Amino acid sequence: MTVLSNGLTDQAPADPAATEDMLASQPVGYWTGLAHATVTRHLRDAMARIDVTQPQYWVLNCVHSWPAAPSREEVADRLTPLADGPYEIPRVVDQLLHRGWLRADADDRLHLTDAGEAARVTLRALVTELRAVVHEGVGDEEYAAALKVLRTMVANVRRAEGVT
Repeated sequence: MTVLSNGLTDQAPADPAATEDMLASQPVGYWTGLAHATVTRHLRDAMARIDVTQPQYWVLNCVHSWPAAPSREEVADRLTPLADGPYEIPRVVDQLLHRGWLRADADDRLHLTDAGEAARVTLRALVTELRAVVHEGVGDEEYAAALKVLRTMVANVRRAEGVT
């Protein structure tokens, strides 16, 4: 690990076996990408075992938490940034309507059915269990500090790119 004249640490190649004293030189993109892929795979595999997808869970939560019944467009606008492309959320809404977990009223506003709410509660419990596995050995203060650092890094890059 090399410390540069400005006090920052020179970046080393990604190394999954990096020791603690080497972590400051590790590329954040590698580690955030690995964390994202690993946690997402873990969640999606667990949900697949009960025939549900992560985007379906997002939609159920979104409809549940909306102050008034949302439209398809409102749900898609909110969730598309998380999705794998612009068509995923509208397809998920269709799947949930077909499955009977959502219903649309006369104004085409979305509502959870009793079955949809039961599924959301079941999924919430599953996600809570999975979160406990992911967070094992990581206290709330450490977790919040890690997210604060990541949020600062995102803001730094956006500022450097002229994005607010």
